[in-house]
Amino acid sequence: MKECITVPEPGPPAGSRNFSGGPLLPGMNLTRAEARERAELITVESYDVSLDLTRGGEVFGSTTTVKFTASPGSSSFIDAVTRTVHGVTLNGRALDPATVADGVRIQLPDLAEHNELTVVADMPYMNTGEGLHRFVDPVDNEVYLYTQFEVPDSRRMFTVFEQPDLKATFAFTVTAPSHWDVISNSPTPEPAQAPTAMPPGPSGRSRRRPGCPPT
Repeated sequence: MKECITVPEPGPPAGSRNFSGGPLLPGMNLTRAEARERAELITVESYDVSLDLTRGGEVFGSTTTVKFTASPGSSSFIDAVTRTVHGVTLNGRALDPATVADGVRIQLPDLAEHNELTVVADMPYMNTGEGLHRFVDPVDNEVYLYTQFEVPDSRRMFTVFEQPDLKATFAFTVTAPSHWDVISNSPTPEPAQAPTAMPPGPSGRSRRRPGCPPT
């Protein structure tokens, strides 16, 4: 007797997304059509980014507030390569991260003319030179970080409309161990001690918080 086996239809490739009923999108890529459509809908005003670099060697905290205008009633998305999304607040309304975030994009439904979005997330350190690269020097056993935002890798450090024609100002606040130096290619203010209500970092050392003005 011959046994008949039904082979299921192949599913979408890993990393594909389909939030709006449109065609499946491969992996993390932004298509030219998506970039053009988003640029027609959205004008970005500013980003306020807070980074917490005291959470160990796997992830860092990234909280981003974005102000932007959009066509009222439209929907779009913002880019964020995340390990965990803890909160998404759009115009004072909490969105369910499990529904709107897939680890690469965050869906933004029912936009107003003037919008404020806050995303609280953990993002992974990279060791490939992308995003926020983390390295432990085997000689002095100290941690060194640097950023590489070759398009499209700023989305690996903070939530962003990751395309070059959507420009805005940026302000950064960095919470880091007190013995670290935080250096920018823009004028960097003197660091201040982090609030005493904040616990010490994993090493037991205190934290410092330099904030960079908008650029």
